[in-house]
Amino acid sequence: MEVLRPQLIRLGGRIYRKNPIQEQTYQHEEEDEDFYQGFVECAEEPCDAYEVVQTQQGFRCTVKAPSLLYKHIVGKRGDTRKKLEVETKTSISIPKPGQEGEIVITGQHRSGVISARTRIDVLLLTFRRKQPFTHFLAFFLNEVEVQERFLKFQEEVLEKCSMDHGVDSTIFQNPRKLHLTIGMLVLLSEQEIQQTCEMLQQCKEEFIDDISGGKPLEVEMAGIEYMNDDPGMVDVLYAKVHMKDGSNRLQELVDRVLERFQASGLIVKEWNSVKLHATVMNTLFRKDPNAEGRYNLYTADGKYIFKDRESFDGRNILKLFENFYFGTLKLNSIHISQRFTVDSFGNYASCGQIDFS
Repeated sequence: MEVLRPQLIRLGGRIYRKNPIQEQTYQHEEEDEDFYQGFVECAEEPCDAYEVVQTQQGFRCTVKAPSLLYKHIVGKRGDTRKKLEVETKTSISIPKPGQEGEIVITGQHRSGVISARTRIDVLLLTFRRKQPFTHFLAFFLNEVEVQERFLKFQEEVLEKCSMDHGVDSTIFQNPRKLHLTIGMLVLLSEQEIQQTCEMLQQCKEEFIDDISGGKPLEVEMAGIEYMNDDPGMVDVLYAKVHMKDGSNRLQELVDRVLERFQASGLIVKEWNSVKLHATVMNTLFRKDPNAEGRYNLYTADGKYIFKDRESFDGRNILKLFENFYFGTLKLNSIHISQRFTVDSFGNYASCGQIDFS
């Protein structure tokens, strides 16, 4: 079935088939999947959309990529690059580790250069998706009133529900880190951070100003809900966020930002819409106060880790605090926040932002 219906990968508006191959690991070598992924064919559009320059020696094409991903094009002992060069009859020049630059593909035949470029793009996308998220787009929800009301919520929950299974002070969010996530990002270089800033500015100019009217969005943070389908075994409890005027402008704004970033490839498409929520309780915090929801599945060096979670019984909390009011906020900025890093105020460090007013 995998042969008849292979995985499809989207690259720059085109769709490619990724042929399945048997993955191998080697003893006494780092468990890094620097293996050649197999032949990739263009599935829908012609594979000549790349900018290929004709030179006196033949043809030339360049690929921009962060240096952290170079090793996946080189492969163990240079095997991946060698295999690419042999099969596409090209020469592939890759900057040395730690040096930013462009991957340069040269060859006698234009088709070979395009084939090598396509395969390199698939490799880069494949291994980018294996990297842990580094940043996220978000609104900060840490205004003083909301922080105070959140602490009141925590106090009352512990006072009335601490006898319920799994409920204790360790699973509550840090009030200074309350936020509303729009989408998760993998940014592997300063250039990619700058690209994200520019994309966010484009969103502001093209549609955010129209939706917001050049003013902060007044929202209410009120009511609680849980993520899974069993209120007796909850891992994430969140506060709901909605426009104070009852409109859907906030949802429209974040969905359009998500759509734009997905189209650019900066955010991998998983959903068509943003689920507006502010996490207030998370069982991952029980063992790691710096855990970050379902996205905290990798260590800083990209190794997968399993998070053993002890769920809590949220039935009484949901019954007693179903309509708890956390406060009113004026959302005036979207931030590019860096994971696992805080500023002097204890909030997530921001690498860039746009303001509505």
